[in-house]
Amino acid sequence: MTETNSDAPAYADMVNSALEFTIPIAHKMGVRALEVRSGYAETTVPIEGNGNHFGVMYAGVLFTVAEVLGGAIPLATFDVAKYYPLVKDLQIAFRRPAKTDVRASASLSEEEIARITAEADVKGKADFTLHATVTDADGVVVAETTGLYQLRTHGS
Repeated sequence: MTETNSDAPAYADMVNSALEFTIPIAHKMGVRALEVRSGYAETTVPIEGNGNHFGVMYAGVLFTVAEVLGGAIPLATFDVAKYYPLVKDLQIAFRRPAKTDVRASASLSEEEIARITAEADVKGKADFTLHATVTDADGVVVAETTGLYQLRTHGS
């Protein structure tokens, strides 16, 4: 099930509410969804309160702002009454120290969305990969992730 861009603010609000109750530590970090629509999500997190011992963003915060995209995208892309996502693996490459707030984004193509849906309908689950990019306030790539996620049907 795909939605139009007009639903993007509603989905971002849903993700932000969900973070508060389902992943309280991400909420406490200040992870927020900026845009969530079918096949796409963008999140952010502030540098304030998320620094490490040498004044840059803590690695776990960079991991978190990227990983939550794997839950945000399915919310706006697939029928949540029928499916739910989970993370199976996530690899991160730290490219540069993050000294500012950061943004993470990832997307799925329409073809990949159709493949995932068809496979989950037949097998009860379908793996998919998300490649996320994390950038600082100047647009410099500070981290990249490759996450293996799975969409499952309720009851599987």
